[in-house]
Amino acid sequence: MGLTSKKLLILAVVLAVAFFVLTVWLWPRLSGRSWRPVLGRVGVLLLTQISLFAAVGLAANNSFGFYASWADLLGQEQEPGVVTNYTSGPDGTRLQKLGAERFNVDGSSRPQVAGRIEKVLLHGEKSGISSPAFVYLPPQYFQRAHAHKNFPAALVLTGYPGTAEALYKKLHFPQTQHALHGKGKMQPMVLVMMRPTVAPPRDTECVDVPGGPQTETFFTQDLRHDIAGHFRVGKDAKSWGVIGDSTGGYCALKMTMRHPESYSTAVALSGSYKAPLDATTGDLFGGDPQLERENNLLWRQRHLPAPPVNLLVTSSKQGEGNFHETLKFIQQTKSPSRVSSIILDSGGHNFNTWRREIPAAMEWLGGRLKV
Repeated sequence: MGLTSKKLLILAVVLAVAFFVLTVWLWPRLSGRSWRPVLGRVGVLLLTQISLFAAVGLAANNSFGFYASWADLLGQEQEPGVVTNYTSGPDGTRLQKLGAERFNVDGSSRPQVAGRIEKVLLHGEKSGISSPAFVYLPPQYFQRAHAHKNFPAALVLTGYPGTAEALYKKLHFPQTQHALHGKGKMQPMVLVMMRPTVAPPRDTECVDVPGGPQTETFFTQDLRHDIAGHFRVGKDAKSWGVIGDSTGGYCALKMTMRHPESYSTAVALSGSYKAPLDATTGDLFGGDPQLERENNLLWRQRHLPAPPVNLLVTSSKQGEGNFHETLKFIQQTKSPSRVSSIILDSGGHNFNTWRREIPAAMEWLGGRLKV
């Protein structure tokens, strides 16, 4: 039986109940003080607890889609994602450096070989938001031959709540770019790694909240202005892309579709297509139904003109809750928007799945940004 099978979940629940009943029934018989009844009590308690944890774990996994299969759970699912392209139918800086981290690639700590990660604090002049970010500068940025060159840039976003450090410590975005460039598959880019939670603990879903945090303005205007004022990156939308997972994927699509003057290209790894409204978000739209509709990407496709942007979406046939909406998003994409996808046979909503998709997604992203 598969990890997400309802039969497996029912079996786990039945076993948990059965072991509980067995424990109650056997307990009087195991009341002695010799080693055998003691060992028996330990055994039935252990079986009951394991079966209970298994049932709860399977129920949680089925609800949230953390893992799609046993291989995914055990980290054995390694088949990489493949991009499928579709043809659509009809100046100053306010950035503050907080330090730099050595980035060890190929055993080197020299920036000319391995690049460098700098921690910065962005101060949004228009949004009034300040938020930290990790900026990866590729080796070419420090090489004499490229001393006067501007580089394309990509905003890299986590899910909610997420940690920006996970983008290079667990998802390996800089390492992946370095490896792809070494194989001649990708141009060097500056990566601005952040979490979308710039007004913690609130999940703003990259929305300009009426009377609240102006998150969309921060990401589409302030961030680009501050980064371009401090680093050698292109200033036009053609030089900028966004890639994110989960909530970060929704933000990537939404900000690119709503602001093609800021971002030309977006990658959504397991992204959703509209913002949730729950205890973590609060009222994101101030009771304005039109604003809520405009932040619903499937609604935008049906009712608003398509922007001239590049979009890549990912999902899994088994294990992802966004699979059917992803297919609908692909089918509804109209020219001049261009859409591509990575659809895995199996993969949950987790780091292991995204690590399988990131190499192909980064190669695709790098091939569409220009300076």
